Amino acid sequence: MLLDILWIVFLLALGVQLFYILIIFGRISFFYRNKISSNPKNSEGVTVIVAAHNEKENLRKLIPAICEQDYPNFDVMIINDRSNDGTKSLLEEMMSRYPKLRTVTIKYTPNHVTAKKYALTLGIKVAKNDVLLLTDADCLPQSKQWITRMTAPVREDNKTFALGFSQYSTGKGVLNNWIQFETLWTGLQYISFALWKSPFMGVGRNLSYRKSFFMEQKAFRGLWHIDCGDDDLFVNQYANGKNTAVVVDPESITISNPKTTWSSYFRQKKRHFHAGKYYKSGDKQKIGFYSFSHLLFWSAGISLLIILGLEQIWEHFAIILGIIIVRTILLTSVFTSARKKLEGKPTMLWTGIYDLMYLVYFWIVGAFGYQSKKVRWK
Repeated sequence: MLLDILWIVFLLALGVQLFYILIIFGRISFFYRNKISSNPKNSEGVTVIVAAHNEKENLRKLIPAICEQDYPNFDVMIINDRSNDGTKSLLEEMMSRYPKLRTVTIKYTPNHVTAKKYALTLGIKVAKNDVLLLTDADCLPQSKQWITRMTAPVREDNKTFALGFSQYSTGKGVLNNWIQFETLWTGLQYISFALWKSPFMGVGRNLSYRKSFFMEQKAFRGLWHIDCGDDDLFVNQYANGKNTAVVVDPESITISNPKTTWSSYFRQKKRHFHAGKYYKSGDKQKIGFYSFSHLLFWSAGISLLIILGLEQIWEHFAIILGIIIVRTILLTSVFTSARKKLEGKPTMLWTGIYDLMYLVYFWIVGAFGYQSKKVRWK
């Protein structure tokens, strides 16, 4: 009786998993073709927005990388949010070298709002251009075509949102390998659903939208009390299949330095999972349905392997093991193809191992983040 139940659960979960892997996530891996030209059809003005709190050394590298972009009409707005590390002096020095650079200084944050949303709102209000491109102070664009490619859907196709991908720099060690996997997995999810006209989030490290739309929605109305979500919650609230596009191109990505300790990484992810509780119900369901089937697939599969092994039913044992291996091969193929299109990098090694690790990560770290009552930007 137990074996029958486990078989049913395993096969049902497998069916759901294959649908997501091959149909939903396979869209970007196997069928998507980049249509964005490197030659812009128009050169509408773009303002790059960066909110920075004590990011002096990162800004020293970021500002030249942005100001030297190969796009004819843009400026850069750095929002100096209560910094006390010499950021102000650095910005004054760099404004003399880069005419495109402008700054806004935030001296305090009102009690009823969250710091980053307040900083972004003030910076966006005084932005010179209607097309905005947002990134973080610790990021770097990976090509001089970044502005051109990331803003193309907004400038040329009348989209409200353009969702981009942002990766972390590659290093040594298990933590860095895990961060590479988890970041790609997150990107694969939100970009895939956006390609299916069902966007549910974006990342502020690489995101474009119009100032006029932001002001029409009265900035972060309804989100001020939430200590995160200036990017994914804003997109979740307003993005839809008609007004949103994705940009899939290695020249469109940004890259930042990853966390170097597990404790700092978990604090970061706690904040990300915390924002997830405020997603629309339908968006939580479509991600939750995959995650629940993922849990059932591995739980039932491992249970079957243990029971069949103990009872020495090797023929059925081989079937279960074979199914797990085939699913892992398919998942690895999807990840490899997606990574090549998004990052221009080769095979994602050890996908099967990290996939199993993600099960534990999602249900433990995700639960803590989801249930947390308060998180902070900086």
